[in-house]
Amino acid sequence: MAEKTAKIPFTHLHTHSHYSLLDGLPKIPDLLDYVKELGMDSVALTDHGVMYGAVEFYKEAKKRGIKPIIGCEVYVAYESRLDKRPNIDSKSYHMILLAKNQQGYQNLVKMVTEAHLNGYYYKPRIDEELLENTPKV
Repeated sequence: MAEKTAKIPFTHLHTHSHYSLLDGLPKIPDLLDYVKELGMDSVALTDHGVMYGAVEFYKEAKKRGIKPIIGCEVYVAYESRLDKRPNIDSKSYHMILLAKNQQGYQNLVKMVTEAHLNGYYYKPRIDEELLENTPKV
C-alpha cells in the first residue's frame, strides 16, 4: 500500500472491481480502503457491462465517508444491439456511463438490464437507439 498522503484532489471515474470478470482485481472493500488511504474523497465504480457491485459499493463507500459514483463501462454495438451474426461487433467500442442522481441510476440499471436481456451476443451490448430513448436527467 502507498504511504498515507495529504488529500488528493482527484477522482477516478473509471475503476473496475472483481465484478469485471477477467479485467478487475480488487474487491470493493479493499478498493475503498485504498482510496481512503490515498486521501481521496470520491471514486467511481464502472465495471464492464455489469452493475453487480453497485449496492455493495454504495454502502461501503458511505461507511468510509467516500462519495460513491455509480457507473458502468458498457459495450456499444456498432449497429443494433438486436443484431446477432458472426463478427458483427468487430468494430464495437466501450462507453463509460455515470449516474448523476437516483434517476440516472435507474436509467443505467434499465440500460444494463436491456443489454443483458435483448442485446446479449457474446457480451451485453447497448446501442445508440437505447441511449436516445433513455430519459435524460
